[in-house]
Amino acid sequence: MIRPHADREAVVITGVGAVSPLGSRFSDIADALLAGVSGVRAIDPGAFGRESRQFVAPVLEIPAPPAAVCGLDAAEFRGFGRLEQMCLSPAAHAIADARLPRGDGIRVGLVLGLGAETLKTWELDFLAGGTQVFEPRRDRTLVHRMAGRLGLHGPAVTVAAACASSGYALGLARAWLDAGWVDACIAGGCDVISPVGIAAFYNLRALSRRSDDPARASRPFDRDRDGFVMGEGGGFFVLERASVARARGVRPRAELAGIGTSSDAAHMVIPSTDPTHAAAAITRALADAGVTPDEVDYVNAHAASTPVGDAAEAGAIRMALGAATDGVPVSSTKSMSGHLVSGAAAFEAIACLAALERQAVPPTLNLDNIDPQCPLDHVPHAARARRVRVAASNSFGFGGSNLCLVLRRAA
Repeated sequence: MIRPHADREAVVITGVGAVSPLGSRFSDIADALLAGVSGVRAIDPGAFGRESRQFVAPVLEIPAPPAAVCGLDAAEFRGFGRLEQMCLSPAAHAIADARLPRGDGIRVGLVLGLGAETLKTWELDFLAGGTQVFEPRRDRTLVHRMAGRLGLHGPAVTVAAACASSGYALGLARAWLDAGWVDACIAGGCDVISPVGIAAFYNLRALSRRSDDPARASRPFDRDRDGFVMGEGGGFFVLERASVARARGVRPRAELAGIGTSSDAAHMVIPSTDPTHAAAAITRALADAGVTPDEVDYVNAHAASTPVGDAAEAGAIRMALGAATDGVPVSSTKSMSGHLVSGAAAFEAIACLAALERQAVPPTLNLDNIDPQCPLDHVPHAARARRVRVAASNSFGFGGSNLCLVLRRAA
């Protein structure tokens, strides 16, 4: 049973860090999202490519973590693998943003949302000329290497839930805080683009086949959508109880007010056409937050630009919000960032933070012809100024891992 919101102390976000196709600073990402900037580019997919040109949304720069957080110089950081850089950098910047104290007496946990870590590590190492795939090292997992470098002394785990991985990481972190296991928690996730990843999703017919204009390839909710664009990056957040944040004199960015989950297990990769279970995740998140559908000011949709998935999600949103649906603006920021896979939920939580802070809803790019199967209050092409106090973010992962996060503007 979901505990009523009034019976639980608020858990707030006090720090955020990111690496993404739209930048690595929160303010830059917020600017890009509200300006409708696309991070999608054309690349040569390499030996595993099925086309001579592939559209992806890459991370162009991974900033070195603040030396005060983990004591690394830039040269040492650049010696790490790309996946480790992609995770360590935003986690360290989130800690710096929150001014979070660490030490032997402070229990700071770490939850990393990431799928197929070993396979990605081996592939990236092999492409760089390494031999780990043939001679696996007995090394600590990435989450424990991160915890050591960040000076964290609480529990540290990895959560794999496909495209919802980093959202589940936030949910687990809040549960640890509710249970009193930690004093603060770093949670989020990231992912990387790789040739095998491109080939696998291409063979699943999940990727867009468009070859004209990269910026127009991702078309969530559009009648002419034909698949998603792979992106990379993600984000991390510092979560604390509201009373602890107040005692430290830190102003929260938002409250992580509600979390709802479900599983439909309909197919390994194809979303269920029955909206019941995805709608249940949204309904449970709203109940957990103690808000009604007509109090929701914005929904950041999972909508990746797949024919089946977008229509199924539109049905789930309508089922969950009921009569309030037509008054709630919905957009998919994957039209700008691509699909960050394990890092998608974290990045889209950042998009919700941007909506809460800037009081505006980011758009869905390329929404030229709204699919009649997706009847929602869409925000096509350009941002919409709006009072946003409560934002919901959907993440529906392969295999039926459904998750909805509700963020509330900090008081």
